[in-house]
Amino acid sequence: MSTVTTAPPAKTSSRIGVDPDSDKPVESGLAVLRRGLRLTPEFTEGLIVTLLLAVVGTAGRIVVPLAVQQTIDRGLRADAGPDLTVVRTMAALAAIAVVITAVSAYAMNVRLYRTSERGLSTLRVAAFRHIHDLSTLHQQSEKRGSLVSRVTGDVDTISRFIQFGGLLLIVSVGQIALVTVLMFVYSWQLTLLVWVCFAPLYFFMRAVQKRIAAAYSHVRVAMGRMLGAISEPVVGASIVRAHGIEDRTARRIDEAVDGHRDAQTRAQVFVALTFPMGEIVVGLANALVVVVGVWLGIDGHLSVGELVAFLFLVTLFVGPVQMGVEILNEAQNALAGWRRVLEVLDAEPDIADPGEAGTELARGPVEVAFEHVSYGYPGGPRVLRDVDLTLAPKSRVAVVGETGSGKTTFAKLLTRLVDPDEGRVLLDGVELSRVRFSSLRARVVMVPQEGFLFDAPLRENIRYGRPEADDAAIRKAFDDLGLADWLAGLAAGLDTSVGQRGESLSAGERQLVALVRAYIADPDLLVLDEATSAVDPATEVRINRALDGLTRGRTAVFIAHRMSTAESADEVLVFDAGELVERGTHRELVDAGGFYARLHASWSAQQRTAPR
Repeated sequence: MSTVTTAPPAKTSSRIGVDPDSDKPVESGLAVLRRGLRLTPEFTEGLIVTLLLAVVGTAGRIVVPLAVQQTIDRGLRADAGPDLTVVRTMAALAAIAVVITAVSAYAMNVRLYRTSERGLSTLRVAAFRHIHDLSTLHQQSEKRGSLVSRVTGDVDTISRFIQFGGLLLIVSVGQIALVTVLMFVYSWQLTLLVWVCFAPLYFFMRAVQKRIAAAYSHVRVAMGRMLGAISEPVVGASIVRAHGIEDRTARRIDEAVDGHRDAQTRAQVFVALTFPMGEIVVGLANALVVVVGVWLGIDGHLSVGELVAFLFLVTLFVGPVQMGVEILNEAQNALAGWRRVLEVLDAEPDIADPGEAGTELARGPVEVAFEHVSYGYPGGPRVLRDVDLTLAPKSRVAVVGETGSGKTTFAKLLTRLVDPDEGRVLLDGVELSRVRFSSLRARVVMVPQEGFLFDAPLRENIRYGRPEADDAAIRKAFDDLGLADWLAGLAAGLDTSVGQRGESLSAGERQLVALVRAYIADPDLLVLDEATSAVDPATEVRINRALDGLTRGRTAVFIAHRMSTAESADEVLVFDAGELVERGTHRELVDAGGFYARLHASWSAQQRTAPR
């Protein structure tokens, strides 16, 4: 067989969250917000009505200070003595304003919650689906806990900001502007005094927000690491116990939890700086307004009612400023989460679906062709080199070789879990990269060595192969594969709960379910990673009988770990160090006395000496 001696091309990292161009500037918070809103237009649906309700609610708040001023100056301190009519009118007006404000705030919040939940749902679904669009290699470049945190925890930070901060920040800005205008009407001197007091807070917040943003970015990363560290031992609890590594696992989890705690603490230290600064400014502003306001009142520039109303307005001014400081802090956390979600959505799938422009393959037995295919994993050497072959339709092909010879990579290329660096893989003369995913997944099914089952009844796990299949079709599949007796032996039949990852079943039983699921999907090409080495003899008989029924009339490729599979195959492909070194029938290869003959002889010797 020919050997390619050229070095593999360098590959850029496709890891989520890793920017290969280190000189690329970090995207600004405003740019992140714009992109996020474009991706989730639900957030802005009906925004005009919501803002109008916010305006009504804000305007209603300033009626109370006006009513207080009128009550004091024209009611209680009227020239002709207290005017109770004015007092009653102002009290009624204030009460109506309070009711209108409350109703408007309720309606605004209900609308905000509904639109934000729709938008967050869209964002979660988009991120989740995009993660599944990424190749398995792409997914493996980041811990699953971190990926899960992007769809859950990071989106939750956006939720809190949108529902409790986003619109409130707009309302606060509007309230500050409206209150400023009214304060200016009463006293331009006191208005300037208030703004002079709060100006330093603006510059302080600008400086500290950059540090808060960086700190919360570390928090989101630490959260992903913590979830990854916790989720892995939960899934692999049996391994942890079997090897007695509970203490080591606990230390690893503790380190991840401590890392998240430290990151969160550092962020909160910066956040805590903003609160005393705000309190100092608020206290200073109130004190100066009282002192200067009394002085202006003595000079006749301000009435008692106007001073009291101004103090009410200062309260309405201070509240949004303090709220704005808190919201800006929360916004940095939300933007850090939004950036991480957008990083997922920005990650280009390296295995792309051609979609409508792709080819729909006709049903029927599949011919497979590899045309001078070479492949190497990112950052590593070539694991397959110049593989050139054709597999006839309806043939049963066994792929054999030592560990690391390229067998599994051959299967990944055949099912398009990866694309070749060089050459082409074709089904019925059509290059795989041009086949629609819907057509490819319908015609090609891979049964992995570890049949993964979901935490659902047996029936639902089998229906993953064909969701519309009814119980009659499922039972017929068991009959066709010779597994009706095994199904009948289950107390709950198709309602049997398989548990998380199918742990309520044995390894062999999980493989049986995976075979029935593949059969019900009715593919034309089957790729099977053989898994009979760790099962009892009775289950192995069942699996082999099921395989005979499953592969009948189909093109089938076995990643063979036992030479008995190769013995019964129509053709054997022998890989060594990434090269296809031999091919032929079992008998031809044994008679040739080459690499396969040595593998088979070694396996046969092991079988003779193995304890029975």
